[in-house]
Amino acid sequence: MEQDPVKRLKQTVPDVTAGTPVVPIKEVSAPVQAPPPPNPEVVPIARRRRFSSREKARILDAAAACKEQGQLGALLRKEGIYASHLSKWRKALRQSGRAGLGDKRRGPKPDPALQLQKLQRQNLVLQERLVRAETIIDIQKKVSTLLGLSLPSAGDDRSSS
Repeated sequence: MEQDPVKRLKQTVPDVTAGTPVVPIKEVSAPVQAPPPPNPEVVPIARRRRFSSREKARILDAAAACKEQGQLGALLRKEGIYASHLSKWRKALRQSGRAGLGDKRRGPKPDPALQLQKLQRQNLVLQERLVRAETIIDIQKKVSTLLGLSLPSAGDDRSSS
């Protein structure tokens, strides 16, 4: 007949706690500390740096003035830019002059022909609405003269009732 494994373990392992006083857990353990409060500092969202054409020209001039070894690296670290920025800016300067250093609009470029068509369609719709509104006003004038009602003229104050 097999014995329970726990009973067998108790029989083989001597009791080491025999004769030692039992100390309550509260006296032995260190006091429990509350977790620290959350940090209230708001971390700013990283934004892409934008350089104006004036800043780009200033940095390019300073880079051109760097003659000794290590000066260009120090300038790049000071301005917080990479060498690839300088090469792109130099290329834009060679291709388009100072105007090439300006900001470029991102995204699709508006097509003037499409914009003109859109405005012409919008103009037609507004002209049709104007014709309808003028027709309605003419009908209202005719109905008021048939019924003998006097309409206020444009100069009358409408707020007095």
